[in-house]
Amino acid sequence: MAVIDLYAGTRHAPDGLAGAAAAVDHPPASASPSSILVFDSGVGGLTVQREIAARLPGARTVYVADDAGFPYGAWAEDDLVARVRDLVVDLSRRHEPDAVVIACHTASTLVLPALRASLDIPVVGTVPAIKPAVAATRSGLVSVLATPGTVARDYTRALINTHGHGAEVNLVGSKRLAALAEARLRGETVDEQAIADEIAPAFVARDGRRTDAIVLACTHYPFLTDVFVRLAPWPVHWIDPAPAIARRTVDVLGLPEGASAFRQPENDAAPRGSVIFTSGRPPEGALSATLSALRLAWKPD
Repeated sequence: MAVIDLYAGTRHAPDGLAGAAAAVDHPPASASPSSILVFDSGVGGLTVQREIAARLPGARTVYVADDAGFPYGAWAEDDLVARVRDLVVDLSRRHEPDAVVIACHTASTLVLPALRASLDIPVVGTVPAIKPAVAATRSGLVSVLATPGTVARDYTRALINTHGHGAEVNLVGSKRLAALAEARLRGETVDEQAIADEIAPAFVARDGRRTDAIVLACTHYPFLTDVFVRLAPWPVHWIDPAPAIARRTVDVLGLPEGASAFRQPENDAAPRGSVIFTSGRPPEGALSATLSALRLAWKPD
């Protein structure tokens, strides 16, 4: 059982926030700190934020959770494009980031062209990791565990047509996992039978073969990986996109090869970024502790 870092192909056991960050090397670098805006429909994008912070510990980060619009799966496509574009353009104007990361598969499969046409800074998206999954499978059976919105997108099917040769790709749209991940991050007890029911369609056994690679095509899902591993009917590779998104962010900021971290701040306990909830509600309980562990301070906006 392993979580695969997409493009490097490295594998590491599932762990929590601190473990994921600690696993990354931090070579010294002299680059000036950059500013990054990380945007998601909720707190799932923190799986991407923690990887970016691990590689760029001196960067100033603004994490935006559009909890007022969560979940995105209920939105009509044109309305979602307009909402995300308008929010991100306004946030970019006010916070002046050097790059924007859309840490949401559902939004990325729709809104990237509109954002790139509206902004003059790099925009990094998050799309289902079909190609790495096909490279990882030995049985030829791959599942993409996503939201219904991501499963429905023409973009997702185009990725399968381009990169899915040599494998049978099974699309699974979960209606509940993102909300269950949000609940768990708030410290609530989640129904593990509900989680088992949601992941069950991703496990296919046919003609003596079994699914052996599952793409986590929602940034919320890695927060449930330890539960997935425990409840899975057999071991599989769980493919987490976050490390690859973080590396792409380093690339678009123009850092040289091998110098993928900024100098650590002198006060290592100080917040390294802010977090905004579009609802205006402050984080509480376990979620507040998670944000503190990521050195993110809540900011009313």
